[in-house]
Amino acid sequence: MNARMQPEQHDVFMSVKQVAAYLHVNEKKIYALVSEGGIPATKVTGKWMFPRELIDRWILTSSHGGLLTDRLVIAGSDDPLLYRIIMAFAHDINSHAQVGYTPTGTRLGLDLLEAHRVDVSAIHWGPESESRTRHPALLQQHKPHKEWILIRAFAREQGLMVHPDVLAKTDDPEKLTNSRYRWAQRQAGAGAQRFLLEMSNRCPGGEELNVTATTLSEREAASAIVMGQADVAPGARSAANEAGLGFISFGWEAFDLALSRGIWFRRLFQDLLGRLQSGACKQVADNLGGYDFTHSGEMIWGDE
Repeated sequence: MNARMQPEQHDVFMSVKQVAAYLHVNEKKIYALVSEGGIPATKVTGKWMFPRELIDRWILTSSHGGLLTDRLVIAGSDDPLLYRIIMAFAHDINSHAQVGYTPTGTRLGLDLLEAHRVDVSAIHWGPESESRTRHPALLQQHKPHKEWILIRAFAREQGLMVHPDVLAKTDDPEKLTNSRYRWAQRQAGAGAQRFLLEMSNRCPGGEELNVTATTLSEREAASAIVMGQADVAPGARSAANEAGLGFISFGWEAFDLALSRGIWFRRLFQDLLGRLQSGACKQVADNLGGYDFTHSGEMIWGDE
């Protein structure tokens, strides 16, 4: 093969020919991987280029026995119970492995999963009754979705977190849309913001909420109410109880974990599922309130 096609150690980006040589596959395979969204790539002046650092990371992440099997990085939707379980997990394994959780909201979490920057993305996107169609549809908007699966973590009660003084005056969501009440909304792409938009569309006047804060997590939304910056915010019962707030239920939603099939087999992920289904986890869930583990651990989508 022409030496000019071989990647040099200092190359930051590789061409199709170079990355094919680097991976010892033909160029057609590289184009197929690009089309499927299965390999990190970017288009520059009409040509596909491949960041060498991300290619190396992709190889390690894709390797079943690779160096990153001692890592489990989780992003996506925020949840108080999942946060507690992961923090306890990280504490128990100490420095033997890395387990981390960064709530980013549903859509950003999936974008990070597609970019191979996280291993798992937590998602919630509407009522539990519609989750088996809504959640796969959300994943199918991403190129690598054929490599992904969905695992049910739990169901949780979703609704409105309300300041206790406000709740003492009214528990009618329509009245809470009155401009006298201040709302904390979530960032675009968060499952809670999707819920808020759907709820406001059903309530007369809801499209003109008096929004006084935009928050990036359920805990931040609850804190905005506690700190007097808002009166109402979308969120789960557990987040409201954790902050000592009132709660108006709108029903149950599914909280699922999106990941690649390779991550499914990692010992760390299987250990996490075991913890979610343990008696200790369910005791914490009972204390927080608003959880159902009936389908926990079930593969919801991707078993093809």
